Formats: sequence, structure tokens, C-alpha cells
Amino acid sequence: MPPTGPAPPPINVKLLLIGNSSVGKSSLLLRFSDEQWLPEDEASATIGVDFRVHKMEVRGKKVKLSIWDTAGQERFRTITSSYYRGAQGVILVYDVANRESFDALPRWYAEMETYVSPAVVKIVVGNKLDKMRLPPFTHTDAEYSRQVSTEEAAAFAARMDSLFVKASAKTALDVRDTFRMPEPGEPGDDEPDWP
Repeated sequence: MPPTGPAPPPINVKLLLIGNSSVGKSSLLLRFSDEQWLPEDEASATIGVDFRVHKMEVRGKKVKLSIWDTAGQERFRTITSSYYRGAQGVILVYDVANRESFDALPRWYAEMETYVSPAVVKIVVGNKLDKMRLPPFTHTDAEYSRQVSTEEAAAFAARMDSLFVKASAKTALDVRDTFRMPEPGEPGDDEPDWP
């Protein structure tokens, strides 16, 4: 049997998580990378940036995801711009129970488009599905009602040439889909650096 050569090195992919403060960017990353979730009262705001590496296999190729979790607070925006450099994917996160976080997405897109190529894969993620309640609502459910419909968010993502995922970091629902690679035919599947 002929000797086989060394295994090819993994493909490096840089992803950014952006969005308003408290939408669950860090929680999505923690759930994906460590399969853990911290309750909101135990979680702390990201200062500047957090960074995780996750290795996975995609379509038979080894991939090393470098995931950058950026702070959502305005005071960190000036340093955040440097993290966009070299990104092949950007995940824009909003809270389905917080209309303001969804309404801020165009501002995040404008910032992103200043620093990255138009070919970068973009994924809009509606997080915190666990906070959703189906009617009828009681007065105690009011804080958990959905403020952004799936249809509205999906239409926005389509207008922005982005993928769309609904997820819950708390329950792990569709968290893996947030970090998946686009399938052939989806927006972003022609990105040369995306395996």
C-alpha cells in the first residue's frame, strides 16, 4: 500500500458576530463552541471582543472557524472596525422579543459594508426564540411576546442578500445552523474562501 501524504491543513474561516448589546451573541457562541448556556443574570457583557476557535468537517473538508464575538455597546464601535478585516462571514444577531435590536440591523449592515467585501457571507439570526409565547398572552407573558415576525425578518434578510436563521442559545434550537456553511444555491455559496 503506497504511503499517504500528510493530511491537508484545515481551511481557516473567520466569522464575526455583530448586533446590539444583550441580543445573545456571546450565548450563541458559548452554546456552539462549548455546548453551554449561562442564564442572563450570570452572563456579562463582552468588553471589546471575545474569540473562539471551533474545528469541524464540512463536505469532507476540515475547517477551522475563528469566531469573533464583538461588543454591541456604542463605546466599543471604534475598535470593532479592525475586527472586520479578513472576515469571510458575518452573523448579524437580533433578539426576536426586542424590536429595537431588529430595527438596528440596517445600521449594522452599513457599518459592515464599510469594512468587508460584498461577497462576504451574511447570516441574520433571530435569537431568543425561547422567549416566544403563543397567544393567548397573559400579563406575565407580555415581556416574552415576539416583536419581530419570522416573515418580516426573512424578507429583510432576503433584501440584504443574506441567509436567515431563527435560534435559541438557551435551548440550543438551531444554534448549529447559525454557524453552518451555505449550501449550493444559497446566498454566499459562491464565496471563494468559504469551503
